[in-house]
Amino acid sequence: MRPIQVGNLTLDGSRLFLIAGPCVIESYERTLMIGREIKKICERLGVQYIFKASYDKANRSSIKSFRGPGLEKGLEILAAIKKELQVPVLSDVHDVSQLEPASKVLDWLQIPAFLCRQTDLVYNAAKTGKAVNVKKGQFMAPEDMKNVLGKMEAAGNPNLSLTERGVSFGYHNLVVDMRSFPIMRQFGYPVIFDATHSVQLPGGMGTSTGGQREFIPYLARAAAAAGVDGFFMEVHDNPPEGLSDSTNMLYLSSLEDLLKDLIAIDNVVKGRNK
Repeated sequence: MRPIQVGNLTLDGSRLFLIAGPCVIESYERTLMIGREIKKICERLGVQYIFKASYDKANRSSIKSFRGPGLEKGLEILAAIKKELQVPVLSDVHDVSQLEPASKVLDWLQIPAFLCRQTDLVYNAAKTGKAVNVKKGQFMAPEDMKNVLGKMEAAGNPNLSLTERGVSFGYHNLVVDMRSFPIMRQFGYPVIFDATHSVQLPGGMGTSTGGQREFIPYLARAAAAAGVDGFFMEVHDNPPEGLSDSTNMLYLSSLEDLLKDLIAIDNVVKGRNK
């Protein structure tokens, strides 16, 4: 993979990196606490850390679902967390109008899976010059993501990445095709595994998405064995209390042991134990 620059971090494949935080900003205090604890874990293990949280969950199942503090307040909170933790920050952008204010705060712009085919959004996100991570749509073949990269390359941005987050398997279910990792890595950019959204049961609870968090470690370890470059995980100190994706966020208390497993597998796969 070619190295990419995300804020003050160079992601060059020499070690795993982790994008992690709560699904959505619930409050400044709780969001900061979660980020601070994840940072401590990553520092102990030598993992490069990028904080994530959404200011707006624009694709919730129901109109009644919590969406977050919104663009203005959310970016204000993310800026404060970035300053406090001194780590790069990632969040989702949903339309072209959000790119200018978001790029003033965020180090890594993320295109949600449902929007990965939106040419104007993808191209103009890359045009900001900030690193861009595109989630592979649940309806997309891995080889088709080369066209998405082409749109961003046309904007002259070399700091690009792709994320696998599962593919639709009938109704209300996702599976992860492990072939997608070597296929997308052939394009030359970092490939990330979203270990928590991949265990979603989309719309499985009627007005909200269900999930099977117990399968996170199995899929994550398999992705590490397939040679993935980094991981994306939504993490919460008490997921059942979470205001979004409560059924598939990882318990903060489980993160360190899982990362130890992933590092060990990654070292074997990439020959770092020799």
